[in-house]
Amino acid sequence: MSLPAAARHDGPVPAAVLPPAAEAIAAVTQALAASFGDRLVTSLAVRRQHGHTLTWIANEPPDAVVFPRSTEEVSQILALCARHGVPVVAFGTGTSLEGHVNAPFGGVCIDMSLMKRIIAVHAEDLDVVVEAGVTRKELNEHLRDRGLMFPIDPGADASIGGMAATRASGTNAVRYGTMKDNVLALTAVMADGAIVRTATRARKTAAGYDLTRLLVGSEGTLGIITEVTLKLHGIPEAIAAGICPFPSVKAACDATILTIQTGLPVARIELLDDMMIRGVNLHARLGLPETTMLFVEFHGTEAGVKEQSERFGEIAAEFGGGPFEWATRPEDRSKLWQARHDAYWAAKALRPGFESVATDVCVPISRLAECVEETKRDIEASGLIAPIAGHVGDGNFHTQPLVDLDDAAEVERVQAFIDRLVKRALAMGGTCTGEHGVGQKKMKYLAEEHGAQALAVMRTLKRALDPRNILNPGKIIAL
Repeated sequence: MSLPAAARHDGPVPAAVLPPAAEAIAAVTQALAASFGDRLVTSLAVRRQHGHTLTWIANEPPDAVVFPRSTEEVSQILALCARHGVPVVAFGTGTSLEGHVNAPFGGVCIDMSLMKRIIAVHAEDLDVVVEAGVTRKELNEHLRDRGLMFPIDPGADASIGGMAATRASGTNAVRYGTMKDNVLALTAVMADGAIVRTATRARKTAAGYDLTRLLVGSEGTLGIITEVTLKLHGIPEAIAAGICPFPSVKAACDATILTIQTGLPVARIELLDDMMIRGVNLHARLGLPETTMLFVEFHGTEAGVKEQSERFGEIAAEFGGGPFEWATRPEDRSKLWQARHDAYWAAKALRPGFESVATDVCVPISRLAECVEETKRDIEASGLIAPIAGHVGDGNFHTQPLVDLDDAAEVERVQAFIDRLVKRALAMGGTCTGEHGVGQKKMKYLAEEHGAQALAVMRTLKRALDPRNILNPGKIIAL
């Protein structure tokens, strides 16, 4: 089945990039096969797996997939591709949602999954150095016996390198921040194969340009991240999680806003609308009342968690929320948060066999209730099945329209809804993407969000660091 044109690409295609000549691909593939042996794969099934994207964008596979084991091998691959003008796309676990791992111009995919070393844990300094292929769950399993944790949890068991490249977030971000707040330093390989270390393990510095922040969120377009130094946190003494129903999304958002504005140190505060709760019940068999809910969690001492929980219950009651149900046993909390993390798959249970289009926006917290409420009305008026979930403590929420790709009118209706959603968020001082990133699908919104001059600066940076435009071309900005 081919996708309707409206679902294939948004935003201009970079005119400076063309698919490399067959001779260049053949030369690179032959050289990689000689160096990497069976770690160089050209089968169509594996290539399509690495062009896979969890949304409606067409699969655009690379010409070859290579599996390095070290930073030096990544450098070798990039130097070779640079000599031949062959595009390179980095691949972590493939869970990005905006077409980040597609290869629209072909080329080589560098799969980081064999780079699994946890290089050093500095418990006394609360930091760790890991290779890019380590996943967040693997890292936390390694840290647990030391009483430490890495709190960023974007739902999927994403790789640390991919999380840094996409500036990932998640349910804990309201307390612990996003990847940009938790990455101390990076090792990255640049377009010509040069290896760059962006910073030290020091918690603060005023020495030179902040190359770490430049690469965090660059989606593999400026360099390929191979090692990451992360901040760690102690596992809290006490954790309490619970669910609280509300009569409407506005009531739930208003309760969230007051919670944040009063300085209550909530660790997680997640919105699921009635439609998403229905999907969660179908997928996870939770048996929850099918109404808008907040999933909430507090971290701290036993006394502190008790006090925070009681105060939140009072706030919820002010907006018609309740009754509050708390889950203090680890297994109950795990079941609750796994259901939240599986919201993508839960949403698909609402319309089995149809494609989903997961998208997100973020607005200032004071505009959250207004934005979510207007979006809910827009969904209903459009006749769409599009559940809402969100990390609402940050003003960030997601919606996931389910669409029949064989119905051109429905595809057009979904795209129009997404356009209105983004424009609504931008009009409220927000952003077109709080955590999903730009990839291919959000490129066309950057000019409206940032302005022509800011985009010109971004293009200047891209051209300076990647003059041949071989690093994940066709993503973020067009040259």
